[in-house]
Amino acid sequence: MYRLCALAFILLSPTAIAEKYDCGDPLTQAAMNACASEIAKKSDAELNALYKQVEQRLEGEKKARLVAAQRSWIAFRNAECKFMTSGADGGSIYPMVSNQCFDGLTKKRIEDLKAYLNCPEADSACPVPSN
Repeated sequence: MYRLCALAFILLSPTAIAEKYDCGDPLTQAAMNACASEIAKKSDAELNALYKQVEQRLEGEKKARLVAAQRSWIAFRNAECKFMTSGADGGSIYPMVSNQCFDGLTKKRIEDLKAYLNCPEADSACPVPSN
């Protein structure tokens, strides 16, 4: 029974679903939902990698402030997307618009983190020291 449940989980996971669709030209709502989920996951993975790079350059209070800022940003992103997608609540389009919102806001945060990693040396307005 456990193996059957595990197999069902794997087969029904967004990754497995997205792989069976052409995300370059999704033709059904299910395909659009799965592809939007995959795009959002890729952005989230990039965000996490950049966040770790920024975090590694910080110590003490600055690191604690980054952690607090990131947690606040995640809460903002989640609340903002919940609000922005409220018109689609309960509809088949909801997963797609929700993932598109997450992806859009995540990409904006990615740009912020990239900027932190590329501050000019001795820029007192940048909280992240250069390498």
